[in-house]
Amino acid sequence: MSRSGAVIVHEDAEVLAEAVASRLVNRLADAQAHRGSASIVLTGGRIAAKVYANILGSKISSVVDWSQVDFWWGDERFLPAGDPDRNETQAREAFLDHLPVDPARVHPMAASDAVGTPEEAAALYAAELAKAAGGEGVPAFDLLLLGIGEDGHVASLFPGNPALEAEGSAVGVRNSPKPPPERVSLTMGAINTAPAAWIIASGEGKADAVDEALAKRELPAGLVAAQGHTRWLVDKAAASGLKHLEF
Repeated sequence: MSRSGAVIVHEDAEVLAEAVASRLVNRLADAQAHRGSASIVLTGGRIAAKVYANILGSKISSVVDWSQVDFWWGDERFLPAGDPDRNETQAREAFLDHLPVDPARVHPMAASDAVGTPEEAAALYAAELAKAAGGEGVPAFDLLLLGIGEDGHVASLFPGNPALEAEGSAVGVRNSPKPPPERVSLTMGAINTAPAAWIIASGEGKADAVDEALAKRELPAGLVAAQGHTRWLVDKAAASGLKHLEF
């Protein structure tokens, strides 16, 4: 493992997933030790699924009282409930359905068969976030997980898309360059209220985006700046474009 500032490089995707799972469990356990509860913003994608699987198989996962964890999402595809491409569906099947969670503490974004537009879904999510925060804004997420796309997007905030400049806490996204074109996302402002944000990347396909985001800080991923710390947790393949790192 090699470190360079906020970048932590692991040998491969399997080691990365195992390490992130361990860090995540400890982060939530520490939060619960301080106040009895914890909150996390989930992300989707293949490496996230590996992380969730490692948590389920971990001997230390029981140190977290999963019934006292609030689960939020950073973004969602505006599709019908239960659609296999929804981040919620994937997280439930891979993770949440296997834990003793409190259903009232699971906060999915509205599906397309529940509301008419992604803007409506975003407004509902903003209201739910504000309620959890005590009336306005967003709650203090103990941990916010993000993936990074090959174009440098995080959540559903894509380069050049108007949603990247949105104010408030949640935004409806249209004309996404990746299908489906309609989505819902936390805003960059909401993302950057988190005490801790971890950007997870695996594979050579992410190497250019990781390099550019860290070098220029212009891509959406490069704009992530959590209140406490931002960590880039990557494998060697995803870090292969960072020429100044020694592995």
